[in-house]
Amino acid sequence: MAKQVIATIKVQAPGGKATPAPPVGPALGQHGVNIGQFVSQFNERTKSMDGIACPAVITVYKDKSFDFVVKSPPAAELIKRAAKPFDPSLAIVEKGSGIPNTDKVGQISQAEIRKIAETKMKDLNAFDMDAAARIIAGTAQAMGIDIVD
Repeated sequence: MAKQVIATIKVQAPGGKATPAPPVGPALGQHGVNIGQFVSQFNERTKSMDGIACPAVITVYKDKSFDFVVKSPPAAELIKRAAKPFDPSLAIVEKGSGIPNTDKVGQISQAEIRKIAETKMKDLNAFDMDAAARIIAGTAQAMGIDIVD
């Protein structure tokens, strides 16, 4: 017999560095989930992501047990880490442009876009790698990042 689901919770925490503090603690606490157990399991599964924001979908059951699935990091986070900033004093692009049509903040190559698309493929609504790369390229353009060959 299947367990009865009482809640599905979506949270986003840094990979390998989640803590019981907000946003994780309050989201799980109101459903009676053992927060420390979730944090330790989440950190164990995401230790290779080292601080990149990782979304997770948590299913809470009636007996207060839970399962969770870790999704791939947001495309914008991966793009910011891969893009080369125009400002030489910055190591990475810190945020997207407020006016992406005129103010450009960095540039990214087609190869890096394809690599990000491969990482995100299972979470994207695309049938093939070319479509996934176009989705990632559109996100980069909306952030004010130029795409170079």
